Amino acid sequence: MKKNQKNSEIILSKLNKLYTVESFLNFNNPWELLIATVLSAQCTDKRVNIVTPELFKFIPTPKKASAESAQTIEPYIKSVNYYHTKADNIHKNGIIIEEEFNSCVPEKMEDLLKLKGVGRKTANVVLSQAFKKNEGIAVDTHVLRVSQRTGLSGEAKTPVEIEKKLMELLPRSEWDDSSILLIKHGRIICKARNPNCDKCEIKMYCKYYKNLKIKRITIK
Repeated sequence: MKKNQKNSEIILSKLNKLYTVESFLNFNNPWELLIATVLSAQCTDKRVNIVTPELFKFIPTPKKASAESAQTIEPYIKSVNYYHTKADNIHKNGIIIEEEFNSCVPEKMEDLLKLKGVGRKTANVVLSQAFKKNEGIAVDTHVLRVSQRTGLSGEAKTPVEIEKKLMELLPRSEWDDSSILLIKHGRIICKARNPNCDKCEIKMYCKYYKNLKIKRITIK
């Protein structure tokens, strides 16, 4: 077994003991999850969960979203970043789903990528959490950062490259859970600024921490 493969098993096993695997967004069906995930881009999940209850009541289906305008959707999401663009995307997605997918949120990656404001990360979240299909790994800024610091992603730099590397490294059945665990660790411990390495449970397997130790020794 390769060293990186072994490290990934140890790291994910430890993270699994530290954090609960659960969705960050509140939803009851694929349409609600799609909307919430589109809204979550450049915005906190907490803020999204605050605005979505009333939004879901207003546009409970793609058909209702297609019948409304972006302008009527905007007041419900005004506290969300880039709400003008996101309101327009939600409205247009309602139309696309109505016209091309028989009013049902599509269950295939290539179809989801036809929607507005939907990239691989959003598509992976919808597929795994709404349809229980692990087609890939959702790579956000936290997954990217933790993967690079620990060395799990090797020399990969872009989200697509890192997703591919993690898919090769991790069992398919664990793709969604692994993404959630890495996100939680990135938010709580392995932060972009001032990561709390001293309290990190996986620091002994972390490339970033090992380099940090070397620097500390050199300075002394």
